[in-house]
Amino acid sequence: MMLSIFDPIRRTYRGLNRWVNRTPNRALEQAYEEILKIKAIEDEHFDGQTITPGIKDYSDNVYQYFRNEAGQYLRVAKVRLAEFRTSQGFLRLTDPEALGFDRQNAYGRTEPETEDGILLEKLRLIDETIARYDRPTPSISSSLSRNLTPLDDEGVSSTSLTTDARPANTASGRRKAGAGGTSFVPRSIFGTFDRLRRDLDPDAEQEVMQEFQLSRAKTAMAARFLLILIIVPLLTHHLSKTFVVGPLVERVRQDQPTEVVLSPHLEEEALARLAHYREHLEFEKLTHPNDPALTEDELEEQMQIRAADIFEEFKGRGGDAVKNVFADLLAVCAFILILSTSKQEIAIVKAFMDELVYGLSDSAKAFIIILFTDTFVGFHSPHGWEILLEGIARHFGLPESRDFIFLFIATFPVILDTVFKYWIFRYLNRISPSAVATYRTMNE
Repeated sequence: MMLSIFDPIRRTYRGLNRWVNRTPNRALEQAYEEILKIKAIEDEHFDGQTITPGIKDYSDNVYQYFRNEAGQYLRVAKVRLAEFRTSQGFLRLTDPEALGFDRQNAYGRTEPETEDGILLEKLRLIDETIARYDRPTPSISSSLSRNLTPLDDEGVSSTSLTTDARPANTASGRRKAGAGGTSFVPRSIFGTFDRLRRDLDPDAEQEVMQEFQLSRAKTAMAARFLLILIIVPLLTHHLSKTFVVGPLVERVRQDQPTEVVLSPHLEEEALARLAHYREHLEFEKLTHPNDPALTEDELEEQMQIRAADIFEEFKGRGGDAVKNVFADLLAVCAFILILSTSKQEIAIVKAFMDELVYGLSDSAKAFIIILFTDTFVGFHSPHGWEILLEGIARHFGLPESRDFIFLFIATFPVILDTVFKYWIFRYLNRISPSAVATYRTMNE
């Protein structure tokens, strides 16, 4: 009887497992089909060449139509290619052979070997087609790598973060480097001549477009990586808790012949709920005197039913706490894995954040500083810390110790406030003195 109850769950799990295992091949096949659609347009209308104006005598509207069609197919191919890489990396993490198990025993059957030659050929065709239609991408990536200069000891980048500040290529920059910041001629004159030279340069428009493409690519890569850092751990936590950790914990708890005992703090809360229910019944009895009164046996029966419901509820909360611990560990492992394999993306995000922060006005910087300090170390911050710590304790099934919470609130915000003031004095006062002055004025 027990096996028949769990058969639908097992069949669903096996079907989901097969669907996950086939995701890389399915995503790669879909990306390959989109690339073949682009190849069909090239072979039929552009003699097998890249869709560019001048190959055929087409009007601008016809060319734009083919270009839009190819762009749509290319976007779908990129999405499917990203799905292929993500699912392939996930399957590597959950591969039974990598964990020391036999694939035959883990899945109940032997997986067919992948045709490496066909897979590599499809990937080569996809990469070649994407590279032909995204020609600025390699140069943008290399430019991003070249522009990601390390920060000095004071936390300031050795190169300017703005796109139009290139002192090494301008007359004023050479003047600053050679004369040590002093000159008999006002520097604004050199800047004016340099701006006129750039405006009259026939390649100025191309340089502006390249700078714009570089900035757009950097912003897109930073935003995409930040979304990955947020979404992947959350998905790892949810999926592992639902399909891996949850079933394992429930199975272990069901296999245990001993009775499940609640932890002391959960038992205390359950007793409070049960006492509240008894008081509710007595209140109903006093406020409705015309209703038939419950006998002692009926009252005891209702109390037993309510106690059983409360026990099941709090037993589920205890199981959820155990599931959260293991699911959070897997989410942290996924987060660390992303950071360890994305050094270039981390450097791009760091440069993007530096440019974003240092591009703010002094009043905006002061506003953000005051908002941050008032939220975490301000007068009303203890209430937020208390709610946060209580939520973390409930998440992991720990007792909500008031002594620990008050001790944490009395020490950690003070330490955080000291570190923040030291950062303002040590770094921000040197990088942007006007922002510090604005902050002090607004804070007063």
